[in-house]
Amino acid sequence: MGEERATVLQSESLLVREGAGENSSSVTTTLVLSTFVAASISFGVGYIAGYTSPTQSVIMEDLGLSIAEFSLFGSLLNLGSILGALVSGKTVDLLGRKGTMWVLYIFYIVGWLAIAFAKVPWLLDVGRLLLGFSNGIAGYLLPVYLAEITPKNLRGRFTAGVQMMAILGLSTMYIVGPFINWRILALIGIIPSLVQLPLLIYIPESPRWLVNVGREEEFETVLRSLRGKKANVFEEAASIKDYTDSLKRLSGGGMLDLFQPKYYHSLIVLQHSGGSNAYTYYSGVIFTSAGLSKYVGLSTLAVIQMITAIVGASLIDKFGRRALLLVSSAGLCFGSFLTGISFLLQGHHLWSEEARILALISIWVYMGSYQAGMEGIPWVIVAEIFPINVKGAAGSLAGLTGNICSWTVSYNFNFLFQWSSAGTFFIYSAICGVCVIFIAKMVPERKGRTLEEIQASLTTSP
Repeated sequence: MGEERATVLQSESLLVREGAGENSSSVTTTLVLSTFVAASISFGVGYIAGYTSPTQSVIMEDLGLSIAEFSLFGSLLNLGSILGALVSGKTVDLLGRKGTMWVLYIFYIVGWLAIAFAKVPWLLDVGRLLLGFSNGIAGYLLPVYLAEITPKNLRGRFTAGVQMMAILGLSTMYIVGPFINWRILALIGIIPSLVQLPLLIYIPESPRWLVNVGREEEFETVLRSLRGKKANVFEEAASIKDYTDSLKRLSGGGMLDLFQPKYYHSLIVLQHSGGSNAYTYYSGVIFTSAGLSKYVGLSTLAVIQMITAIVGASLIDKFGRRALLLVSSAGLCFGSFLTGISFLLQGHHLWSEEARILALISIWVYMGSYQAGMEGIPWVIVAEIFPINVKGAAGSLAGLTGNICSWTVSYNFNFLFQWSSAGTFFIYSAICGVCVIFIAKMVPERKGRTLEEIQASLTTSP
């Protein structure tokens, strides 16, 4: 086995050098259309995530829900995401990236219809669970699909740009949500799926998935359509095929392959325990509890999120994943600490007006920092760092761990907030501080390289 591994690694080093000739600047119609479809799914993901923030009080009043019942409703998005994450890797590997998109639309449409026409709490919960299941799969599918179809110098920006559409969906909900009936909001959520369905016919499957399942003739056609008719794709195609063949000889690609030191940093960075879901799902309650207008808070937050997301997307390929993650996680730590300070001041009736302003600014800092880096970059890393023979298992494990943490945060937030509003955010700040240390110690930089180069460097590193 040692000789075989050495032979494979030597082959990988040669292949990735040959793959350096990848046409890294092509932006074709096929690539743009494929990215648009992924962006539409991403918009729906963000729209779903923001749904509970402007609608909590009216849904509780209309259906007579208690705090515990609404907390369950809100957290079911993460519980569904856990279930979706469990099957995401195998589903995407079995049905293909494009085939999985067809399945997602069915769940999205049924989920929103269940919420829109719910007369009893259990139907509301079923709809939320279905939407969460779809989000759990989409969270893995989108960055993987984009990483596998985009040239290396555009991969970070394209993936971050699609992630920015999730922020646009979230911001749209924050802006219009307080002024539209919650049932109508649910029906509006169906629109992205209806727009995407006819476009799915025209987008290609991932070329790396095609070669992995042995559809090599179709693989070359798809790769040329993505890179352009005049592009020289022979070196890139040979690199992808030979590298995939070497992985098949080296490993079967099971879950146990992930528990190696070279992958530890990818798993750790996907922890979502620092309060992001609390801010996202319940920002309306946080604003109101801080003595601020929910409408002013949500609308200004939407603008801040969009600005920071655009900045993050434009900088990811220039400064790299690691630098943005460090800045983003430090901002999360600082923002949640300031939120805790603002509630601590209000609890002691000190500087009440200044404390309200501090609460508003701190939420801007937290959510702006999150959208600039921690929202999407961990999934860019997962899409880049795992070779295709373990990518399915990696997606399931990463999504599972992340969504378990997210569910814990979203379900317990209302209870923690009643226990101690300031203490809740100090806990989040401490967790984000630990995250900064993890990133500084365990996350290397991988920008500007093909997927095969990144994965070969991991294999050859000690």
